[in-house]
Amino acid sequence: MAEKNGLTVWQKLVYGSGDWSAASYGTLRQVFYAIFLTDVVGLEARLASVAALAGIVWDAINDPLVGMLSDRVRTRWGRRRPFLLVFAIPFGASFMLLWWAPPWESQAALAVWVTLAFMISDTLETLIGVPFSALLPELSPGYDDRTVLTGFRIFFNLLASLVTAVAAPMIVDGALQSGLTQQQGYLLVAALFGGLAAVPFLLIFAFIRERFTPSRQAAAVPFQVSIRSAWQNIPFRFAAAIYMLNWITFDMVALALPFYLLYWISQGDLLASVTLSGIELPIESAVFALLLLTSVIFLPAWMFASRRLDKRRAYIIGMVFWAGVQAALSFLQPGQTTAIVWMSFLAGISVSAAHILPDAMFPDVIEWDELRTGRRQEGIYFGVKNFIRKLTGALATFIALQVLGWTGYQSPPPGVLTFAQSPGTLNAIRFLIGPFGAALLFSTILTAWFYPLTRARHNRIRKLLEMKHAFQRKDD
Repeated sequence: MAEKNGLTVWQKLVYGSGDWSAASYGTLRQVFYAIFLTDVVGLEARLASVAALAGIVWDAINDPLVGMLSDRVRTRWGRRRPFLLVFAIPFGASFMLLWWAPPWESQAALAVWVTLAFMISDTLETLIGVPFSALLPELSPGYDDRTVLTGFRIFFNLLASLVTAVAAPMIVDGALQSGLTQQQGYLLVAALFGGLAAVPFLLIFAFIRERFTPSRQAAAVPFQVSIRSAWQNIPFRFAAAIYMLNWITFDMVALALPFYLLYWISQGDLLASVTLSGIELPIESAVFALLLLTSVIFLPAWMFASRRLDKRRAYIIGMVFWAGVQAALSFLQPGQTTAIVWMSFLAGISVSAAHILPDAMFPDVIEWDELRTGRRQEGIYFGVKNFIRKLTGALATFIALQVLGWTGYQSPPPGVLTFAQSPGTLNAIRFLIGPFGAALLFSTILTAWFYPLTRARHNRIRKLLEMKHAFQRKDD
């Protein structure tokens, strides 16, 4: 059945499934890439952080450029969908490139390889991710409709994060127990999730139709003019700041959590496990399973809260709760596995809000820009958004690995299944996941407090645009 925005439930499911691909790629990189670089590739922690950050220079160029390109493309399939058809399979194949560790001794050569692999896979992610995201404001124009469609996306996002975060450690542990190496385990993970990642984008191309009206478009403008116009959009500045602070917090926590579970809670036992509902799981799988499953369950609650309050106030409530949970993590002691499982449940309640509400806020700035400029520039805005998302991951990786490197983090020798870190490194891990995470969340709360685009303002903007479009149709 189609709703007033013209999308059937089936179409919402198909579009939302695109976040399965984005989240499986992102979760593997957010959660496991740092420990992969240090413990499998063998890069020194500080050098690994620089290699991961270097690709962001290229990101600063390619994300807005791909966004602008998708704004200007004109084909019989639309502006965004051709990208999904052409780059779906190369994007899936890039998983293998990112998770291969060359058998080289030279730290410099390894750093160069990691940087190049990161840049290539990241470019393919941009070519698919920006056009996919830019479809959302076109498919769902209303303030609350966007929250609903974003809810479908985030359901698949959290489902993919859940499956990936649970399955990846199990596959790697299974490889170790079967006599394979960690590298072979990670390649199995990359092949599985890379293959699955291509399918949703092909389905979107086949079943979703763009709602693009050429008469509403102004003539193409230079790239620098589009970027300057985006910066002059005040709600966009706030939405971008909220989005960046939100995701650098999530990325920092997600990155530090495997180190925290392995070296603090499990005291260096690489095969530590937890029994959850009668099932024995690696401790990382159990914690991420409960956290992300809770996030999926609470999605409808946050959608309801955003309708009753608005997106901004619901988001602030969620982040205050999450900040308290993160601060409490610094007080847990080694061996307190039951407590960490309960904390993951509590964190999951707020992680749900962190996933859906900033993503639901972001498309609303498009109409403000259209009212000011007369142009629809979803591609530029979502190119910048895509860049911010990757910037947060790179910054989190850089900060965390720099801190660990300066405190003397050591990679476990090959074949060793129990390995302890120094007290200084353990304290650094606890600081990253506890007080530092809480401080980032309070910064996010402060920024969200001043976000200017309420439901009432957005509705007024929509009405003004409808009047403007009506006059344009009369003139045509």
